[in-house]
Amino acid sequence: MADNDAVLSDDYDVANPRWYLATRLRDVLLHRWSADIQAIGVHGSMAHGDDTDGSDLNVVVVTYGKSTGPRSALRRVDGTLVDLTVTTGEDGLRRARELTPRWPLVADRFVTTKDLFDPRGWFGGQRDAHLGKLAEARPAEFSALARRNWCVAAAAHARAVRLAEWYDTDAALVLMAEARLHTAMVAGLLSRTYFRNRADAVRRTGLAGADMTELGATLKAQAEDLTARGRPVDGPLSALFE
Repeated sequence: MADNDAVLSDDYDVANPRWYLATRLRDVLLHRWSADIQAIGVHGSMAHGDDTDGSDLNVVVVTYGKSTGPRSALRRVDGTLVDLTVTTGEDGLRRARELTPRWPLVADRFVTTKDLFDPRGWFGGQRDAHLGKLAEARPAEFSALARRNWCVAAAAHARAVRLAEWYDTDAALVLMAEARLHTAMVAGLLSRTYFRNRADAVRRTGLAGADMTELGATLKAQAEDLTARGRPVDGPLSALFE
């Protein structure tokens, strides 16, 4: 697992325009839905303390029940892109205890969240729930998830190669981006490493600049690794239902 530290209670600097916007948003939320909200927090670069003028504001609102509180939204506010996600406490903890093929891209928000309002320590509970799941997860679970990402990556890579042969360069570039991302997620799952975002995933795995030949070689090596772990990428019909 990557050595990302959870940030739960440090003070925030309202001189920073993104933090100022975050506190304004928190105040509006609590004024309108005070009886419905358990916790409010931010994740992403702001939780890590390295946000810049171009950073988004990623806010999560935890409610007591479904169909209560605000709705999820995505829009620019005062020049900053605000991604507002709303979840119930029950659903949030359930997702924290799940492992999915997107684990390398979602785990960071489970373990690194900075609270704006969390009187009962809900975010700490979410972090503990996720770390507990990781502690009990068997290697085969990660290998199975990695195989799913490998299949997506290999299919996108093969289509990109064909499109490049047909001189459809723009479409090939789109598929190469998809192939790089899913190849990076294979690497993350096999090493139990999570990433900050998609760009961080391809950068940290050295795939950001990989061409078709290099990416094909990486996929071949991953296929061999998965086979050695008991999760081959190809097999009989019965393997489809594993």
